[in-house]
Amino acid sequence: MSASQTESVELSVVMPCLDEEETLGTCIEKAQRVFEENGIAGEIIVADNGSRDGSLEIAEKLGARVVPVACRGYGSALMGGIAAARGRFIIMGDADDSYDFLEIPSFVAQLRAGFDLVQGCRLPAGGGTVMPGAMPPLHRWLGNPLLSALARLMFRAPVRDAYCGMRGFTRALYESLNLRCTGMEFATEMIIKSSLQGARIAEVPITLHPDGRRSHGPHLRTFRDGWRTLRFFLMCSPRWLFLIPGLALVALGILGYALALPGYSVFGAKLDSHTLLVASLAILLGYQSILFAVFSKTFAISVGLMPEDPRMNRFYQFATLERGLLLGAGVFVLGLLLIAGATEQWRSTGFGPLDYPLTMRWVIPGVTLAALGFQTVLSGFFVSILGMSRR
Repeated sequence: MSASQTESVELSVVMPCLDEEETLGTCIEKAQRVFEENGIAGEIIVADNGSRDGSLEIAEKLGARVVPVACRGYGSALMGGIAAARGRFIIMGDADDSYDFLEIPSFVAQLRAGFDLVQGCRLPAGGGTVMPGAMPPLHRWLGNPLLSALARLMFRAPVRDAYCGMRGFTRALYESLNLRCTGMEFATEMIIKSSLQGARIAEVPITLHPDGRRSHGPHLRTFRDGWRTLRFFLMCSPRWLFLIPGLALVALGILGYALALPGYSVFGAKLDSHTLLVASLAILLGYQSILFAVFSKTFAISVGLMPEDPRMNRFYQFATLERGLLLGAGVFVLGLLLIAGATEQWRSTGFGPLDYPLTMRWVIPGVTLAALGFQTVLSGFFVSILGMSRR
């Protein structure tokens, strides 16, 4: 497309389409009415994902631009349509008439005001309205509020309806996000990455209407897509997936050591070498989980899945490979010394029977420290390899 063509279009409305002949015409006509009544230089793009009904004929007859997208999936259809869009602003919305495209001016006003992403909100908590029969009770009262709360907690996303499929955004923001999800996670990936990049995000209340189609049901699958969204949340947040559980396990292990090494009793139960073993397991698992947080965050940043994080930069300024090797080697040697002390106790008895409760207080910490030190040395090299692209 020429530069003049791109500059002449302010807004592109992208509608993903898969057999939407019952409702597509209504959606297109509403968007066209908004263009005419509000003086918006706009275009309508129907991103067709393999329709076999009359959707394509309807779109072409009404003057919309049809973009065929061979790769199946909600995200794939939208990526194909957005790639063909010429507008400075882009609004996406489903073609099932559940979203009212007459509400486009609310999104355009916020985009013109300087916001990078304008998210629609269907839920009453954000001023939205859900018409009777428009949303299953499980989605309305559990799924959407829960996933949106997780988005706010894990990524500080200022939205109350993360799953709303009607939203507007600038072309510049979209091109900076490098979105990759081809399924329903596309919508939440956009929210997460926008929040991580510090984009200006606004939310506007909208009304959700019942699905206008009768020939087939919604493409959304409650439990499959809900799990895929939660899985994506965790994959995008090493802190919640690895770091926080790891720190909790390490803290639990240290507490176990603090109680078992002196031989304290808790609620009448004598804590001994068995408690030390379990505490060591918690520390080893927790430390491994913390290392995975570092690995995954480093990898995600290096390949562009996540933006640069100043905290990680500060961490690497302090945690150099050389310091990691020295720390790991020191801890490993300390562990070997404790094991050597237990061996000396055994030698002093002529390699005969030992006082196991006493000896295990040397052996278990020694084995644990040796394992931690060895992990630290190997991890130092591995993280350096992962982070080579940062230099």
